[in-house]
Amino acid sequence: MAKALIRILVVDDYEPFRRFVQSAIGHRREFQIIGEISDGLEAVRSAAELQPDLVLLDIGLPKLNGIEAARRIRKHSPNSKILFFSENRSSQIVEEALSTGAEGYLLKSDGGRELFAGMEAVFQGKPFLSSSLSGHSEREQKDSGPSRKVGAPIRRHDEQIVGCHEVMFYSDDRQLVGKVAQFVGAALSAGNAAVVVATSSHRESLLRSLHVSGMDIAAAIEQGRYIAVDAADALSTFIVNDMLDSTRFLECFGKLIVAAAKAVEGEHPRVAVFGEGVDLLWKQDNPKAAIQDERLGNQLCKTYPVDILCGYSLDNLQDVADEGIFHHICAEHTAVYRL
Repeated sequence: MAKALIRILVVDDYEPFRRFVQSAIGHRREFQIIGEISDGLEAVRSAAELQPDLVLLDIGLPKLNGIEAARRIRKHSPNSKILFFSENRSSQIVEEALSTGAEGYLLKSDGGRELFAGMEAVFQGKPFLSSSLSGHSEREQKDSGPSRKVGAPIRRHDEQIVGCHEVMFYSDDRQLVGKVAQFVGAALSAGNAAVVVATSSHRESLLRSLHVSGMDIAAAIEQGRYIAVDAADALSTFIVNDMLDSTRFLECFGKLIVAAAKAVEGEHPRVAVFGEGVDLLWKQDNPKAAIQDERLGNQLCKTYPVDILCGYSLDNLQDVADEGIFHHICAEHTAVYRL
């Protein structure tokens, strides 16, 4: 008698990861992809209709995040096993994801070597946790319930590293570009990587400044060690109804940081991250979201080997400085510069 296929629903808004899963699973006869979905609401509808055996589920999804989608899938397709497939390493996010009843949590950076082990374990009803999340497994072993299967006994070198999270307040764009060029240039010169989340004009000025300083920025871009994205575009992925979705924020920056770190040839890469999305939030009169952004930046420093520099125009802060919010911003950083 032929062995029944394991029917899989893949849910991820990042098309390259869907291609990776499709390519990997295509070589295994026991698995069959029955659907590829890019948003959380459609994932719930498709799971209810298709009743998949296994759902590979991202977290940072549009319309409905993966954690809430998992809760709804549980109601509409109770026999479907759920394996979260995300690059979010936050202990709070991992624990919240598993609290939905999902059987496993796999990091995308571990997917190349652990995807099939995770899928097979979860389908058999065995809990699974990505090997790089060794800290989570140690805590879970102290609980009364069964410990989750860990892909491999790997200890992260950067487990105890906490990066710097600095902020600068500037009065003109030349000061901003000069400081960011020093920050990014130092990282690239050391063989590390950089992620720049900035406006179009600042990205262009920064490229010119790095080139003038003698940096082979074209090579860094080609290698993938320099990644630049538009700040407004980035905000649009995790600001919903003027509120910051922390899950989508961490997923967005996690993908950028991991992609940049993978391009570094060194054994223990670090990534310099410059962001001025917070400044755009101030311009939009949304200081609460800006402060939440900064707090999540601190979480990124605890999760990834990163150093973060934020930039604020002093013109945007004049109206709120007397209200004490300026001091809240400073309190979220390890160093403050006023240019």
